[in-house]
Formats: sequence, structure tokens, C-alpha cells
Amino acid sequence: MIPAPFSAHELIRGVAVDQGSGLAAAIAAARGAAARDDDLHVFKRIVVETVSPLATTLLVDSSHGPGLIGKMAKSCIPMLAFEADVYHIADEDRITRLPDDLQIEQFPQLGAPVLKFFLYYGPNDPAELNQRKFDLVRSIGERCRAHGTTFLFEPIVYDRAIADGNSTEFARLKPTLVRRAVEDFVDPSYKIDILKIEIPVTLDFVEGFGAPVLSRSEAEAAVVDVATAAGDMPYLYLSAGVTFERFIDGLSFCKAASGTAAGFMCGRALWSDAVGIFGAGGAGEMERWMLTTGRERLARMAEAIA
Repeated sequence: MIPAPFSAHELIRGVAVDQGSGLAAAIAAARGAAARDDDLHVFKRIVVETVSPLATTLLVDSSHGPGLIGKMAKSCIPMLAFEADVYHIADEDRITRLPDDLQIEQFPQLGAPVLKFFLYYGPNDPAELNQRKFDLVRSIGERCRAHGTTFLFEPIVYDRAIADGNSTEFARLKPTLVRRAVEDFVDPSYKIDILKIEIPVTLDFVEGFGAPVLSRSEAEAAVVDVATAAGDMPYLYLSAGVTFERFIDGLSFCKAASGTAAGFMCGRALWSDAVGIFGAGGAGEMERWMLTTGRERLARMAEAIA
């Protein structure tokens, strides 16, 4: 069952603009000599103001997010990331750094009823390392429950034996990794309310979409396996940096295969093209693009999974 504060009868249409240093670097490169210190904040504000009226929820980061929550449409549920910067995870253990200036206890007073926490998870990693990750997720879940905050958890899978996540080898293994991550984190002891997961197959390696590493029937079975593993736990599909067109393909494929997702969360698939528009034409041009093409993209994503 979809948890409060979301509607139990409405698919979740989520937008994410919680990226930090990576997005800042892309905007700076696009702006060139016109770059300003507040460009990242302005970019995020435009995304929030233009698409929040059509989104069910909108995810912002721990640094800029508290100042952006008030810019969201009243109908849009604010979601705040409990991470320092998802792009700054340099250690081999891949454990997310928590923010220095934000505590879970502050979420209610900030007007953020939903907390999102992201973690790289390797099901085949050493047991000791994964136990540390389990303990971290469990502690966050317990604090969320204690303070009446909905906990959305986002495990991004990897396998340290396969360095290239875009390889044929990883495409073969990805369905198993995603399923195992879901199986591990549906355990009630984590007090997770909703999962945000990757589409369990890479369409570039699925028959009919790209190189046929997986047959269409194998890919469909992988989607069903993940839905089965989730059981009563609601889950959202994330766009994971793919293009808008590919995310539409993925949502449509998953809907046809199982039809059980609670919705989606999209980031770059929605607004990545706006980086170049912001760079070339400034805030006004970006706002016009987001109000037209950006909103159209969000509507098409909703149609794909409805």
C-alpha cells in the first residue's frame, strides 16, 4: 500500500533535482563566461517552480532544498535528500556521506514529510561491509519512524567484479542484483516505507531495443521477479541518467510486463536538455522550455506507466 502522505489511489509522478557537484559543473560549463555563483540554485528553483504543479512529489537536496520547499506548488509533496552529495562517494566502500547541517529531527519543521536516502549496494560485497550498510539504513529508518517522516530508500546496485556498468556482463547480472536488493530491503526491520529502484534491465541489451543480450521474455520475467520480491512494498522506478526517450521506453516496458509500480521519479530524463538551454539563453529561456517541453515530458512519463 502506498504510504502517507501520498494518495493510495494515484500513481506517484516524482521529479528529482537533488544533484549537487556534478550538476553544478555541467551548468558552469554550459554558462561559460556568464557563469554565476548562484546558477545551481537558480536552475533548481526554475525546475521546482515550473513542474511542481504537475508533480506528485519533488525531491531536492539537503543544501538548497530547505530554501526551495516554499517554492513548490501546494499540491506537490516535498521530499528532501538526506545526503551530503551523491557525487562525492570516493571511498571503495561506497557509503553515502550524511549531511553535516541537517538532522532527521528537522524534517517536520522544514515542511518535508518525506526523506530520501541513496546508497550504493553490492549484494555480492563482503558480509561485513554490507552489515555496515544495513545498520546505517536501519538507523535512518528508525529515526524516520520516530519523527513521523516517510522513508524512501534508493539502493543503486553494483558488482565490484564488473567495473563497467554499461557492459554486456553487467547487463546480464543487473536483473539479479536489483531483485536481490529489493529482497534484502523489504525486511520490515528497516522501516522503509517506499523503495526507489532501477528498472531491472538495461534496454540497450534487450531484444527489440538493442543488442539481444536478454530476450524480451527474459527481460519481462526480470521485471516480474522484482515486483514479486517487493511484495506489499511500494516502489518507484528511477530514470538513472537515461535519456527521456529511453525512460519512456523503460516505463512502458515495465508497465506491460508487470504493472505493479507505484510510479516513477525522474531527474535528468526530464531536465538534462535544460542545462544547455540555461547556458545559452539564461533563466528566461530555461523557464519557457520547462513550462512547455519539460511539462510535456512529465505528462508523457505519467501516460507511459498509467
